[in-house]
Amino acid sequence: MTKPSLTDLLHAAVSAVGGTERPGQVAMAEAVAEAIDDNSHRLIQAGTGTGKSLGYLVPALAHGERVVVATATLALQRQLVERDLPRTVEALHPQLRRRPQFAMLKGRSNYLCLHRLHEGVPQDEEEGLFDQFEAATPTSKLGKDLLRLRDWADETETGDRDDLTPGVSDKAWSQISVSSRECLGATKCAYGAECFAEAARERAKLADVVVTNHALLAIDAIEGAPVLPQHEVLIVDEAHELVSRVTGVATGELTPGQVNRAVKRAAKLVDEKTADSLQTAAETFERVMELALPGRLEVIPEDLGYALMSLRDSARNVISAIGATRDKSVHDEDAVRKQALAAVENVHTVAERITIGSEYDVVWYERHDRFGATLRVAPLSVSGLLREKLFEDRSVVLTSATLKLGGDFNGVAASLGLSPEGVEGEDVPLWRGLDVGSPFDYPKQGILYVAKHLATPGREGTRGDMMDELAELIEASGGRTLGLFSSMRGAKAAAEELRGRLDNPILLQGEETLGELIKTFAADPKTCLFGTLSLWQGVDVPGPSCQLVIMDRIPFPRPDDPLMSARQKSVEENGGNGFMAVAATHAALLMAQGAGRLVRASGDRGVVAVLDPRLATARYGSFLRASLPDFWYTTDRNQVRRSLAAIDASAKADGK
Repeated sequence: MTKPSLTDLLHAAVSAVGGTERPGQVAMAEAVAEAIDDNSHRLIQAGTGTGKSLGYLVPALAHGERVVVATATLALQRQLVERDLPRTVEALHPQLRRRPQFAMLKGRSNYLCLHRLHEGVPQDEEEGLFDQFEAATPTSKLGKDLLRLRDWADETETGDRDDLTPGVSDKAWSQISVSSRECLGATKCAYGAECFAEAARERAKLADVVVTNHALLAIDAIEGAPVLPQHEVLIVDEAHELVSRVTGVATGELTPGQVNRAVKRAAKLVDEKTADSLQTAAETFERVMELALPGRLEVIPEDLGYALMSLRDSARNVISAIGATRDKSVHDEDAVRKQALAAVENVHTVAERITIGSEYDVVWYERHDRFGATLRVAPLSVSGLLREKLFEDRSVVLTSATLKLGGDFNGVAASLGLSPEGVEGEDVPLWRGLDVGSPFDYPKQGILYVAKHLATPGREGTRGDMMDELAELIEASGGRTLGLFSSMRGAKAAAEELRGRLDNPILLQGEETLGELIKTFAADPKTCLFGTLSLWQGVDVPGPSCQLVIMDRIPFPRPDDPLMSARQKSVEENGGNGFMAVAATHAALLMAQGAGRLVRASGDRGVVAVLDPRLATARYGSFLRASLPDFWYTTDRNQVRRSLAAIDASAKADGK
């Protein structure tokens, strides 16, 4: 039997999802197939509208061996498993003469735990477990969420949190879920045979394509114990997010509240002397944290060092003691023991990591008005980890709409632990970059306007001239505006000011769920939606409701961000340009993602307005502009107002 051609398979898949074949999609599929065949690595930039999901799914399914697809956002995971994969498998089945299987796999805490549900959760003040459903007040939000979860548990086939609509609070979910450290294990658990997390793992072992998230990919790489099934090919979608997700997983933290919970959980399982030792260490740590000032700790202060060593040593003793004692008077002792061990092990791990002190770690204090001080430790860089763990023993394809920054792939490649393109050497994974372009005609569909006449934004204070500019642009466009701000404070200040000035409804992130805000924004062209960085990737509103995207300033990291400033300093100490490698690259990625909200379909037209003159005047401005879609560029404020008014008039004439 002749093997079906990639072109025929892609054509069948695109027809099945009702799409249109694009040259970029074909080029992408060929590059992915080539990488799989010769066991090499690719970085592929595929602009919005390319149809990149099918561009990698078709060669992955045709390959026949197991492929893992890791994505950053829940929306894309859902799209793959609920829409793209079922249709593609159905379309390819006649030509492949087999029906590839696919499955979703997430971290354990994403699945409902039947043991927690039926046996209760560990209670710090009492022995054993307590029934969280009995304790919940049915009239409270938490009580209502818990009762709804109990009903859902009888209906759900997956136990996956993301299948629960509407969702519940983190607090409610924590009552019926466990982390991998807290899990008893299928063989020891009375509910092991029915466990949702175990069932998901079993499905993944049988699947040809496993869809997971960046966090689980990071856990698989960092913790050494394999979570993902063996696979030959890894495809990382939304790859611009990978470094920050891996950094998040590799970050440890300690708070007095967290340490005190660990003390309470362990106290009933060990002798009084061992428990008192941990309690004393916890009190010392709490006193140190009360005086903590936010910022990086390049040298660990003596009092903190002493507190951490006490925590580490007493936590180690508790871990040994918990392992050596049994107490049958404690209800469901195994679960209580596992929960206590998980809490104390985390304290021990973080305290030891900071005490040992690595030149490759950054340690800092954070302060929160409500929650007090947190001590954090994160890797200075995850590039070495990614180079070692990601690119060995498998072919890796990384794809996103934004991988080329300043005109090439080398900036993103360096953050992933890769050398410049084409450089060979021992232990240097070879890779090739490919930009398959976009089906959109950016110079005709969009304008990049930089408000060059405005004052340079300072660190503090309101920008009166910027508010005037913002109001005028929104009026010219008749609403239809997505405002992307570099801080929540900036978004709130703009919303408050403009609600008093304009007739247009202004929605603000945080005042409603993101899904509801986007739905309302898309439904009414007069409406504006203001938000911060986390909005930049979640908004997909094609059509006339989003014809103006405004960025208030270049989103450089805050100068007092301990991790970013440490990374910048490290690059400089090694002879590089820290500002360009860290701050400018960070800003370029965010701006490219933000600008990408404007043109989502071939009929979309509009303006991306950046209210920060540095994009036009600073030396690094050309690097940032080269990272954005190739819109027609202007600094002429009158021209842009005329264009917005014309786009608005055209949309109204079409009845939109």
